[in-house]
Amino acid sequence: MFDHVTIRVSDRLTSEAAYAAVLGELGVESTYADDWFVEWEEFSLLEASNGRRATSGLHIGFVAPSRAHVDAFWHAGRANGLGDAGAPGERPDYKADYYGAFLLDPDR
Repeated sequence: MFDHVTIRVSDRLTSEAAYAAVLGELGVESTYADDWFVEWEEFSLLEASNGRRATSGLHIGFVAPSRAHVDAFWHAGRANGLGDAGAPGERPDYKADYYGAFLLDPDR
């Protein structure tokens, strides 16, 4: 459905380090970066500037190949300063076999 998603961040280097850590655990490596922009396939970060504030109130779900990847994603995020919004676990209220973990972006 989506071609790409770009979010604006207040500190690109801080956000880039955090997202690189968690996306790396999912097997997703950066595909492009310059002084203001970094992307991992169809997901990217752009430094907020010129009156364009950091994105807020957005929920993004990344696909994980396994429960072990979800666990590694969450642990990498916590180790890189991301806030805890839900430890890894089953979420049957979403669907019967849903297993996920939730983190807060550095701009939370």
